[in-house]
Amino acid sequence: MNHTFNTAHDIAHALATQHAGMLAGDAQPYTQAVHAEDASLGADMAGVLQGCRMLGFLEHDAQCVAQAWQAQTLRTGQFSVSDWPCTPQDFGVSPYPRAQAFPACPHQLGLYAVLPDAQWIARMARAGVPTLQLRFKSDDEAAIRREVRAAVQAVQGTEALLFINDHWQIAIDEGAYGVHLGQEDMDDAPIETLRAAGLRLGLSTHGYAEMLRADALSPSYLALGAVFPTTLKRMQTAPQGTGRLYAYAQLMQQTPLVAIGGIDEARIPVVMKSGVGAIAVVRAITGASDPEVAARTLQDLMQTKP
Repeated sequence: MNHTFNTAHDIAHALATQHAGMLAGDAQPYTQAVHAEDASLGADMAGVLQGCRMLGFLEHDAQCVAQAWQAQTLRTGQFSVSDWPCTPQDFGVSPYPRAQAFPACPHQLGLYAVLPDAQWIARMARAGVPTLQLRFKSDDEAAIRREVRAAVQAVQGTEALLFINDHWQIAIDEGAYGVHLGQEDMDDAPIETLRAAGLRLGLSTHGYAEMLRADALSPSYLALGAVFPTTLKRMQTAPQGTGRLYAYAQLMQQTPLVAIGGIDEARIPVVMKSGVGAIAVVRAITGASDPEVAARTLQDLMQTKP
């Protein structure tokens, strides 16, 4: 049911209440959610910004949501605090097909195992895990090249798709299926070189602003996270939670999506309800007493109707 709100204060409180499932990160009380520059905005825009801050959105993400809400209002002719924007055109997301898009990968990438070395890649490829990422950490370029080459060879003769984390030039040289880059790598990597090489490109995102920035490159897939708390790497952003994951997945449904971050067997059903086509795991496999059994169990859970 829609109500008419006349002030930014009322809009902000209504938004924070009606969309409490979006709460994550450092939620702010209303007094801190009001910024001096909001005074130059209309009540709708200011209220949405303030409501997003109350829900813990980072400022650049709150700005994305507010601008999309404004576009939604212009498109529909009505401001509705209950209708969280989820239409691609309201966020400036271009439809597919796109002329400069990276090569496509399956929309349903399935279980996506992030693994530390080529031996693990070989083991999980033989176990039937459909998508694998080599995240090999070393400062020795020769060692990196040996590991990437061994990983590429390990998936030959299997149906596994292999992405290489970060080491894009070696991934090109050794004929990997794709490369995965973080936000911090996007500015340094030669995007046109990657595209011309025919590599599939996966990009990490942690909220609306990063997601839209990554989507502008028309990658092969987007990774959405961290959904839940994780200790594997120090995150600059708070866990997104399932409320935000569902909104991201609805907005970006034309792109293959991978949910990542703190996902274990117990959390797979609620994550799959979002509509993502893949779930990335690390310790759920590498920390299991029997990794092959764990991989089969995880895949069975993903194939169970939510």
